[in-house]
Amino acid sequence: MVRITPMASFSVRPSLSASRFTGFSRSGLSIASFNTTRRIALLHLGSAIPQSQYVGLKASEMLRGEGSNVGMTVAGNAAQASTGDSSENLLDWVKEDKRRLLHVVYRVGDLDKTIKFYTECLGMKLLRKRDIPEEKYTNAFLGFGPEDSHFVIELTYNYGVDKYDIGSGFGHFGIAVEDVYKTVELIKTKGGKVTREPGPVKGGRTVIAFVEDPDGYKFELIERGPTPEPLCQVMLRVGDLDRSIEFYKKAYGMELLRKRDNPDYKYTIAMMGYGPEDKNAVLELTYNYGVTDYEKGNAYAQIAIGTDDVYKTAEAVKLSGGKVTREPGPLPGINTKITACLDPDGWKSVFVDNVDFLKELE
Repeated sequence: MVRITPMASFSVRPSLSASRFTGFSRSGLSIASFNTTRRIALLHLGSAIPQSQYVGLKASEMLRGEGSNVGMTVAGNAAQASTGDSSENLLDWVKEDKRRLLHVVYRVGDLDKTIKFYTECLGMKLLRKRDIPEEKYTNAFLGFGPEDSHFVIELTYNYGVDKYDIGSGFGHFGIAVEDVYKTVELIKTKGGKVTREPGPVKGGRTVIAFVEDPDGYKFELIERGPTPEPLCQVMLRVGDLDRSIEFYKKAYGMELLRKRDNPDYKYTIAMMGYGPEDKNAVLELTYNYGVTDYEKGNAYAQIAIGTDDVYKTAEAVKLSGGKVTREPGPLPGINTKITACLDPDGWKSVFVDNVDFLKELE
């Protein structure tokens, strides 16, 4: 079991959006205005039952209020939930649901410094940025294309918090580039930290390198031809790979794209996603031999996934052994329907109604 001493308790605002282990060899549109109701509603979208030590009083109060108000809203919309389907039909529906990875959410200590690194060194664009002074946090969305068609990053800066614990469970993000060597040289000239020089991956021919952003998040640079989705991976560590694969297939409707065991370095990986790796962002699950538990820290938050029906999604998650932490239903004030859940290892995902998500981007 891997343990990392937790950080001292402090108040951290949840995200606004809808939201290697060092001992192992595997490395790892601006919105013009928000009224108060809309701000509170969007706060729920990025946070479903946060850990108490990381959440301020206002967020806690809003979550407590959600228990009654949203509960009634969900009950009032029960007719929308097609939960009368048989288990078999429901899991078949999951495979046909129009799902896509929307964005990944995590916290940073210096938003401007991080934006500068991502845009100048990694080639991302700042898509939008919004400050919510009443709740003391700011969000920035970055990526290689618009949010309605690309997987993007949502950064959250909480006023006055300049450091987070990434933990041992989060691994890295992956970015496909056409020339790893040139990209690494650029990053070095900008003062970036290179933790693995460019070269072929061990046991293969793909050229990779590893770099760190200002907060210590690792990015794997993967040499690949032109791709519609350069932000191509999120790597998380799990304690039982077969269990995780089955869960993501059944509950999330993902495909097992490939699986590779590396006994020399004592780890196995599985690539899960909604389409081929060279055209879509994927989830890379890593199992390190003999390690069944990891500390998640308070830096990485969640992945958001689009769905045509949050009600059916929640039922499928329950049927597959996952934990629903935010029952499906519309958010107060904006009526965007979401549900939030945890996988068997406690990694959080938020499912967002596809139509509602596009409306939110308008």
